[in-house]
Amino acid sequence: MKKLITALAIAGMACSAAVYAQTDPKTELAKKVVTLQQGPELDRLVGQLAGSTAQELIMKWGPQLEANVPKAKQKKASEDLNAELKKYADDASQLIGKQVSKVSTESLVPAYAERFTLEELQQIAAFFESPAIKKYQATAPELGNVFVQKLVEASRTDVVARIKQFDEAAVKIVGTAPAPGAAKPPAKK
Repeated sequence: MKKLITALAIAGMACSAAVYAQTDPKTELAKKVVTLQQGPELDRLVGQLAGSTAQELIMKWGPQLEANVPKAKQKKASEDLNAELKKYADDASQLIGKQVSKVSTESLVPAYAERFTLEELQQIAAFFESPAIKKYQATAPELGNVFVQKLVEASRTDVVARIKQFDEAAVKIVGTAPAPGAAKPPAKK
């Protein structure tokens, strides 16, 4: 009988600890902070992750296209491959995006709860809820694009010159000029 009472007491404490963990104010605030910080920048990150996997496919299948498809059919095959690649990138973004909530809950919420006090989490939540930060999050992608565009424009001449130097060195090493269309300078945006 003592064993049964002890087992019930332990089970009761475990249940109350589980209920407390679910309603712990610090954990709830950590969830709020994680949710608040997920804005357009997270969407861009998901897109970048999906894009990096698409780049791997391009590197794998681009040479196959050139090697295995007759020149007369390469344009059509390239268009078809690009259409499939777009479908893949959209699907990969959705697949990665579906994991955001789960991974955030499993990894970020406990990390925030462990590393920050309740008061710090309240300050962080207030920060993310401020109108200025909301405006920043909404405009950050546009401002980032402006920065990247200007950076590409500002460095284009130097990069193109460096590509030419590389091509000259590569010809000395390999012995032939690059195939037409290979390693074009960055396009103007």
